Amino acid sequence: MTSEANGQAGIIRTERGLTIEGTRITLYDVMDYVTAQYPPKFIRSLFNLTEEQINAALAYIQTNRAEVEAEYQMVLKESEELRQYYEERNRDLIARLSVKPPKPGMEAAWEKLQAQKAKHQAQLESHR
Repeated sequence: MTSEANGQAGIIRTERGLTIEGTRITLYDVMDYVTAQYPPKFIRSLFNLTEEQINAALAYIQTNRAEVEAEYQMVLKESEELRQYYEERNRDLIARLSVKPPKPGMEAAWEKLQAQKAKHQAQLESHR
């Protein structure tokens, strides 16, 4: 599906994969939320899409579900492989930085950041 002369939004293939025309948002980004069963209005708002753009994305996903799902699974696999690679590569650096005390004058900001991280982690675990 590509855009038509009447100005409707479309889906194009770029070096990043299937992309909502006029954006850098891929269908794989949208698929994360479709798979989690978020409502279209939420997805539209999250990515700051127009009604036409979200409709084009959802219609393309529905019409080409097998193709999009196969590519989405490849993207997820590659993403996980990259995450593991960089986690392993940076393990020592992260360990050194995690025990380093905050810079003078930044203690309050550091405590606030640590509280936010703990809250975020708790939210992630409650969704699993």
